[in-house]
Amino acid sequence: MLTPVAPAAARAGAQGDALAVLMRRQTIRRFRAERVPPEAVLRLVDAAAQAPSAHNRQPWRFCLVQDQAAKSALADTMGRRLRADREHDGANLAAIDADVQRSRARIVEAPLVVVVCLTMAEMDRYPDPKRTQAEHRMAVQSTAMAGQNLLLAAEAQGLGACWMCAPLFCPDEVRSALALAHDWEPQGLILVGHPAQPGRGRPRKPRQAIVVFR
Repeated sequence: MLTPVAPAAARAGAQGDALAVLMRRQTIRRFRAERVPPEAVLRLVDAAAQAPSAHNRQPWRFCLVQDQAAKSALADTMGRRLRADREHDGANLAAIDADVQRSRARIVEAPLVVVVCLTMAEMDRYPDPKRTQAEHRMAVQSTAMAGQNLLLAAEAQGLGACWMCAPLFCPDEVRSALALAHDWEPQGLILVGHPAQPGRGRPRKPRQAIVVFR
């Protein structure tokens, strides 16, 4: 049975709402202490799961961290790796301390930390490195689209969110701190909560700098 098509006016209104969410979304790094309601958390995950994916394998996986002890363990583990890497680079110790403290504060003060991961368990397998690498990239792209859906769903619900790429530098530490399955590859953290302050508008490149017509 075919699903009835919504009237044109309703579709236009929905499109306008979606575009408004896209255009107003900004990164939020500071949150109020109140928890994100459970129903809002589930809507975030459901929206993420609507993303397109290679072969429709849906390789994304999410670990929802709200327990304060778990957030602290994650932040501390990541902080130790960050410190070690920066010390190896010969960075200024005061700058290292500031970086570690800033990263830790962002994680532990966020009411909800979503650890965005991918798994290759259901992706296609190939005997050669070239296609194997391409398949992994497809999983990365699919998971990133799910993450973007989650960011937009947060905005649509009046929540703020911030994507942190730091897990790419310490995937083993993230997996260990949260006892994640061995095939879950951490890709990022999305911090979510009620905004404590508005986001800062960031300039965007002009259209002519990013588009070519053929």
